[in-house]
Amino acid sequence: MLMQPIIYQIYPKSFQDSNHDGIGDLKGIEQRLDYLKDLGVTMLWLNPIYKSPQVDNGYDVADYYQIDPSFGTLADFKALVAAAHERGLKIIMDFVMNHTSDEHPWFKEALKGADNPYHDYYLWQTAPSGQLPNNWASFFGGSVWEPVGHNEYYFHLFDKRMPDLNWHNRKVRQEMVKIAQYWLNLGVDGFRLDAFIHIVKADFKQNVITAKKGPQIAEEYYANLPLVQEYLEEFISELKQLKPDLFIIGEAASAEVSLGFDYTNPKRDLCDTVVTFRYFKEKPSPDLPALARQTLDLVHLKTELSKWQQGLGLGALPTLYWNNHDLPRVLSRFEVSSEAKEKLAKSLAVAMYLQRGIPCIYYGEELGLESLELKTVEAYQEKLELKQALAAGYSQNQIEAKLPLKYKMAARTPMPWDDTKVHQGFSDATPWLETKEKAPVTVTAQLHRADSCLSAYKQLLALKKTPLFTAGQEIILPSAEDLVVFERQLNNKRALVLANLSAKSQSFKGEFIPQTCVFKTGEYQVDKQEIRLAAYSSCVFINDEEEA
Repeated sequence: MLMQPIIYQIYPKSFQDSNHDGIGDLKGIEQRLDYLKDLGVTMLWLNPIYKSPQVDNGYDVADYYQIDPSFGTLADFKALVAAAHERGLKIIMDFVMNHTSDEHPWFKEALKGADNPYHDYYLWQTAPSGQLPNNWASFFGGSVWEPVGHNEYYFHLFDKRMPDLNWHNRKVRQEMVKIAQYWLNLGVDGFRLDAFIHIVKADFKQNVITAKKGPQIAEEYYANLPLVQEYLEEFISELKQLKPDLFIIGEAASAEVSLGFDYTNPKRDLCDTVVTFRYFKEKPSPDLPALARQTLDLVHLKTELSKWQQGLGLGALPTLYWNNHDLPRVLSRFEVSSEAKEKLAKSLAVAMYLQRGIPCIYYGEELGLESLELKTVEAYQEKLELKQALAAGYSQNQIEAKLPLKYKMAARTPMPWDDTKVHQGFSDATPWLETKEKAPVTVTAQLHRADSCLSAYKQLLALKKTPLFTAGQEIILPSAEDLVVFERQLNNKRALVLANLSAKSQSFKGEFIPQTCVFKTGEYQVDKQEIRLAAYSSCVFINDEEEA
């Protein structure tokens, strides 16, 4: 890897509207580049901006070579890339490689029959009348198979309007390389590879072995199969011939650390880093699973982080993140008073982003933005879960109160810029995703407050760029469940980082307690070999030269 970026994820629809239609766009992002530069991030990841019918918020691509009109034009994109580069900011695009929209020209041609040259761009199977080819389930519910014509089915791992591509077809692989090269030639610095672990499937004749009826999730047959690495390396090596310093972050949601090592092996042309969803495990709840707050198991989190720190070795780096567009915002995973939320947000940042790895910050996170309650229940797009909750006897009011704690759409609300303007400065038109109340935080309210969450993020990211926190080795130390403690070391420099994620004061005893505190949120006390942290407080100690 040729660089260690600090990534900022932008959900374009929700970041900044510039043309008064309630939808964020590329010109809006360009208007906010100085803010992002000042924050201290170095790379911007844009969720999909390709032409799309928006069945799955842009992950259903109808034309890989066109910008969706809701975001602007190709000229707008070129201007954004140029303006970002002028400020030293890099741009990576979401690259949807597992599937297309059913409105893509390839699929429209493929539907014309097996003799059409595009038919083999997708995955097909036949089955006797009234039967499905196998019992594999889609991640979006139901079967992976959608019928067309006489006893013929096409494969869709996600929505039925998002047919999967056939990566065994060399022409498909060549087409995907051409698409990526097109954007690299326009100045893009890399890609976030969406769902790349699913591009290879097992033999369709193999059913999930189970006594259960109906479609079954079949990760073992459509995730992380060995040939994925071969196709991935072929794809990336072609791109690196055009751009040797290409940056690739891969979505490897279900990958264990051993696969994470394989996908980021520095001796091969693979990913620079991958995102695993293994960090996060929810504690049991008495609520119906469809509505339960996703309260984090922090022991599991620390265990997984330590596995990835040690398992990847000194070659690749793990991705460090709390939030993204597929998760509820992290503050919504904690039961915390409104007065303490900003304190907790700061300590969460300390606990994660000073570790060894590549930070990936979700827009608004730097303000302590929470998941917000949407104006309508339908906006959550979780129809099956809503039916389950109603059937279980929950009232409509109970359901509406719990949904923001659980579902990802509540984490995609407009960026709150300024409370003095309409819709908090996001747009002067009704936003595409409406909330019941305004966000309790804004950029302008925090911009000049030295003790704000935004100020803390700026300080942390500046600290993150120093050699100790970029290249230093890491050891996560044993501590109380909701206390995160780790060391970083580079040559004779050592740091001790502590973050209290609880509402009670906590103490840590250790052999190595440096005297110099370089960063703190909240209050702490040091007494010989013991550090006591107040509720939701955090601190960073570094040894000075005399101690080295």
